[in-house]
Amino acid sequence: MKLFCPPVIGWLTVVVLLGCEGTAGQQLKPARALLLPHRPFIVVWNAPTEACLLRFRVDLDLRVFDIVANYNDTLSGPNVTIFYHSHLGYYPYYSHSREPINGGLPQNQSLSKHLSKARADIDKLIPYKDFQGLAVIDWENWRPQWVRNWGSKDIYRNKSKELMKLLHPQWPDSKVEKEAKEQFEKAGQAFMNSTLLLSESRRPRGLWGFYLFPDCYNYGYKQRPQRYTGECPNVEHVRNDRLMWLWRQSTALYPSVYLDYELKSTPNAVKFVHYRVKEAMRIASIARSDYAIPVFVYSRPFYAYTFHVLSESDLVHTIGESAALGAAGVILWGSSEYAQSQRNCLIVKKYIDGPLGHYVINVTSAAKLCSKALCKKNGRCVRKSLDSGALLHLNPRFFHINRKPASQSHQGSRFSVSGHLTYDDILDMKHKFTCQCYQGWTGIYCEVPETLDLPPWPQDTFLREFFIVLSL
Repeated sequence: MKLFCPPVIGWLTVVVLLGCEGTAGQQLKPARALLLPHRPFIVVWNAPTEACLLRFRVDLDLRVFDIVANYNDTLSGPNVTIFYHSHLGYYPYYSHSREPINGGLPQNQSLSKHLSKARADIDKLIPYKDFQGLAVIDWENWRPQWVRNWGSKDIYRNKSKELMKLLHPQWPDSKVEKEAKEQFEKAGQAFMNSTLLLSESRRPRGLWGFYLFPDCYNYGYKQRPQRYTGECPNVEHVRNDRLMWLWRQSTALYPSVYLDYELKSTPNAVKFVHYRVKEAMRIASIARSDYAIPVFVYSRPFYAYTFHVLSESDLVHTIGESAALGAAGVILWGSSEYAQSQRNCLIVKKYIDGPLGHYVINVTSAAKLCSKALCKKNGRCVRKSLDSGALLHLNPRFFHINRKPASQSHQGSRFSVSGHLTYDDILDMKHKFTCQCYQGWTGIYCEVPETLDLPPWPQDTFLREFFIVLSL
């Protein structure tokens, strides 16, 4: 099914007929104020593609399609910065050859030494003190919970037990494991929490969090694809609840929905994404008492470990699903392979100019329109029923993408969106979506400032119709 109406950044005037149904309290916890004004859902580029323009003279033109990127499309910059394990302090881990780096284990490395270097690393990689972008810490070698270090990560449990046995050779194995687990988890928590505390003190306006947290381990499609539901195992919900110390310190969440090629254009793809994002939204809502922290979903424009672009249906399954569930945005991560050659750059550009760019504009524009039509620009639209499958899409019958003449495109976008929301479109939005108000606003349509103590509408008030003029 063709879901790509060709839309874009530009102007759009919409006359909307709405009914005011009162200002009763909202069900969703308020969302943190937006990173970018009036952009309830953003798509961010996080790939080292600066060589495409600087070396191969291929301009990816990301901003044309409403994609947020760093200057020159660098991996790290004022909009998004990612810290790999070698870029932030003295992160302890074991190499692929099983050699200990920085002590190997968190309980075997000096936390103060790590934080001292981390402070210098933050100041170097984010030199601007008023940084307000996404700050992602990518530490993947071990997990802070003992039970989740299985498979290749089992080395952290084994080495922890070896260390404890060396210190207490007379202890029975059961006590060795119990104490090793306690020491590992205590040190792991200290490393992660202290790093967040330091980072937030150095760049307090950044949105700090760890990549791949929360996870829900719903990888069952590999073993039983025909019986796959996508749901996170119940035990993983419990384990995530026990990471409250991490969620409380994070100012953003960065889950991942990278699609394996075997999921291409299958029903299992959207199941996989849906429950991972749904779990992240659950954690975001309980991390703080005052507001839900923002969720930025890591995705890839190509299938994992390949150079095959996502199908149009899988763009819907990743970007579209994330937007409909209430995520603040999607981050498109990419490797250095994207800019290894002019050929690769041209492949990436062709995809951005085609399905990817058009779909990004479709969803970001629809999210803006829904926010304006339903939430007075003071909230974002979220599915009323999270499992309904409803999507924030522009109606292809009434919206079109238009390329501007060269004389009009020397500044800003080279395209514009034209079209209008119909009365039926608005009713459909109201039926399928609700508003999650930003901090400072309340009411069904986020129309009431929280600082004002206004009386509710009388119960017998008739619906009042009014016109709202919306402009992008």
